[in-house]
Amino acid sequence: MKVAFHTLGCKVNQYETEAMRQQFAGAGFEPVNEEDFADVYIINTCTVTNLADRKSRQYIRRMKKGNPDAVIAVTGCYAQVKPEELSALPEVDIVAGTGEKNNILDYVQEFFRKRQPQTHIKTYDELCEYQDRGIITSMESRTRAYIKIQEGCDRFCAYCLIPFARGKVRSRDPREVVAEAAALVEKGFKELILTGINTALYGTEDGFAEKYPDWADIDGIEAIIKAINDLPGEFRIRLSSLEPAVINADYVERLMKYERLCHHLHLSCQSGADHVLKLMNRPYTRNEYLDIVKVLRKCDPLYGITTDLIVGFPQETEDDFADSLDLVEKSEFCKVHAFRFSRREGTAAASMKGQVASEVKNDRVTKLIETGDKISEVFFTKCIGDKRTVLFEEWDGDYITGYTDNYIKVYAHGSEDDLNCFREVKLLEIYKDGMKGEI
Repeated sequence: MKVAFHTLGCKVNQYETEAMRQQFAGAGFEPVNEEDFADVYIINTCTVTNLADRKSRQYIRRMKKGNPDAVIAVTGCYAQVKPEELSALPEVDIVAGTGEKNNILDYVQEFFRKRQPQTHIKTYDELCEYQDRGIITSMESRTRAYIKIQEGCDRFCAYCLIPFARGKVRSRDPREVVAEAAALVEKGFKELILTGINTALYGTEDGFAEKYPDWADIDGIEAIIKAINDLPGEFRIRLSSLEPAVINADYVERLMKYERLCHHLHLSCQSGADHVLKLMNRPYTRNEYLDIVKVLRKCDPLYGITTDLIVGFPQETEDDFADSLDLVEKSEFCKVHAFRFSRREGTAAASMKGQVASEVKNDRVTKLIETGDKISEVFFTKCIGDKRTVLFEEWDGDYITGYTDNYIKVYAHGSEDDLNCFREVKLLEIYKDGMKGEI
């Protein structure tokens, strides 16, 4: 039987889809591309915004249309928070929440036997143990691999449903993390990306130190970075993100000593206005955020920093929005991900007074994107003439492409011998979504 997967949302979902793909392959299913005819379609959903929910429903219908007789199994965050909504769709056969991904193969096989719709959801209180999905040894990319180290979040930002979708903070066994990293390096992967729902919370839950006493000498994610950094082989480490709601400038400074760690960090700010950050339940100020930026740029003036910013949060004024634009300019991000505030039922922000009109949100997000693009160009311009290490991954017909350690996409003339290899590259000029470079 053939099985196809479609993944929406974050890097954690991408990792978990790979785990499910390996599980199905081990049971004799043939994984195929999502555009291909399949007997089973697995949709791994996201619920960060209303748009994410809508995209999930669109893909469900598209996959069912591809094969009306196929089994449609829906999992992920949307399935966890709105199982009734999904199970009511005529195209859906199986709904499995975030805590049931390990069991989805069993549910599919059971459906083939009984042909009865199924819904499997664990409550928030039941999402309390890290579910090890086994060591992942393959990815669609042969160059970069994700390693999931952590699950859950307890920060409850006012706009966010993810704590409800993912449950309590729980960390993966550090020995399993390092074993997976070693296996991937042995397979030839050159970049290991550490990811989680809130990676900065790794090892912070009650009982972690008692459970893993050998790992208690170094706080949090630093222990994992150090252990992987010490592994033999030719590779580098990239953090998918760190939350300023968890870490501070001193914490980040301690990470700068690990030579394999890429000089790039996704550091979600969400707003540049202290007034809005407080309403969002984000426990830091704009100045504390900028202190982290200063530490990164002290380590490397061209340190790559990407961020998320929300516009139109309830009670956001024009002055608040101006503060966000000012933060973008002061931080010189290499990429800004701009979002309109999405009113999510069940969050604190959904019932706040001072909801911002849709047309105002549209205008602000347009201005934020324009400012972000302008500042990205400023950052790229400063990189002209710089020499960076690039891991080349693909050939697009004219150039080989890959990313610098500070997360600039580079286009260069080369050969297949350069693929999946580190090369020192001189950055020449801004080009398309990155820069041209010379090996």
